[in-house]
Amino acid sequence: MLRHAVRTLLAGALVAFAVQASGPAAAEGTFDPPPGAQFSQPKLERIDAFFNGIIAEGKIPGAVVYIEQRGKPVYHKHFGVRDVATKAPMTDDTIFRLASLTKPFTAVAVMMLVDDGKLKLDDPVAKYIPAFADTKVGVEKKRDDGEKYLDFETLKRPIKISDLLLHTSGITYGFYGDNLVRKAIAAAKIYDGDPSNAEFAERIAKVPLQEQPGTLWDYGNSYEVLGRVIEVAAGKSFYEYQKEKLFDPLGMKDTRYYLPEDGQKARMAQPMPNDADFRVGRPSRPDIVKKWESGGGGLTSTPSDVIRFVRMLLHKGELDGKRYLSEAAFKAMTTDHIGPSSGIARDHFYFPGDGFGYGYGLAVRTDPGNAKPPPPGSLGELKWDGASGCYFVVDPKQEMFFVLMEQTPSQRQPVQRELKKLVYEALAN
Repeated sequence: MLRHAVRTLLAGALVAFAVQASGPAAAEGTFDPPPGAQFSQPKLERIDAFFNGIIAEGKIPGAVVYIEQRGKPVYHKHFGVRDVATKAPMTDDTIFRLASLTKPFTAVAVMMLVDDGKLKLDDPVAKYIPAFADTKVGVEKKRDDGEKYLDFETLKRPIKISDLLLHTSGITYGFYGDNLVRKAIAAAKIYDGDPSNAEFAERIAKVPLQEQPGTLWDYGNSYEVLGRVIEVAAGKSFYEYQKEKLFDPLGMKDTRYYLPEDGQKARMAQPMPNDADFRVGRPSRPDIVKKWESGGGGLTSTPSDVIRFVRMLLHKGELDGKRYLSEAAFKAMTTDHIGPSSGIARDHFYFPGDGFGYGYGLAVRTDPGNAKPPPPGSLGELKWDGASGCYFVVDPKQEMFFVLMEQTPSQRQPVQRELKKLVYEALAN
């Protein structure tokens, strides 16, 4: 009996040791590491090998990667070139098209106006853009002969400012998918010509919504509409407001919608020649100055500027003694508003991804997700990216953020996934 007890004890100890050795780390991968983890410099060097490899393979021209933890840079490297035609090197002042990485900047501008009492999240959009009072929902139906057609329903409730921030407005994009609403948006040619923000918002108000407001997370032109809402609430152009209240105070001297100067154009990063289509349903040419300032995808910026912005997010809306967002506004922006209890469904194209909810302009990590092991990261993590490949992650638990700047529509997802994996693999207790 004693021998049996000893064997049982030893077996339990061995199991416990095995679980400890291969346990949460092996079972859970690099998900939700305990606070206080430190970076291993030898492991960070794996990032060098990865980027040097894919550049040598001709998959991307170059990239800039920056990692900061507890107020100190732990990794800052430039890879490859900004343009394979000129061979100009990647630098911290290289100008990148942010594409949808523009959205968090727009969301911050909205929340600043909320802090100033010039906007309310529950305000109907029609208060600022009256044309939205007449917007209808397109409902796909079939005739007796099987032919599909669009019927139109009135809104069950108005579109709110919060709906625009959350992509629950019913406003969708028209450049992917083949249902009749998306076809109607494409046929309306809303991007044609040179519309102002006001004219562009009017065009969107005339096309049907994909669904009733507040029912589905559906990626679309909501942030373009927010650009016009900001203009009306602030009494100045969208860019002027952002420049005055956000870009200039943060020291973001190279963040703008268009590049009027030759010197700025020369600093633009370019994708590989066979990867030049940014796949956003419209021309992406910041070197051609137009009236429209796209709050959903129009900004250009540099690694230096984006790092400043993301550092402010890590510090909960404050940087260098200046507060940009109140604590309440920052909390609202970084809280998941579309979780299971919200009643909001998620579109097939749910870009925050598995394990993430959505705040205002930012994905918020809420759970491990369905993959086994879970993808790397921490609960409470904030992130976003754009079709051009630019990407950031804020990890409050690890007091860390990282920024990736690249121009590669076709390779962005594999590059982002591998970089995040390498970053979290380099964290050690």
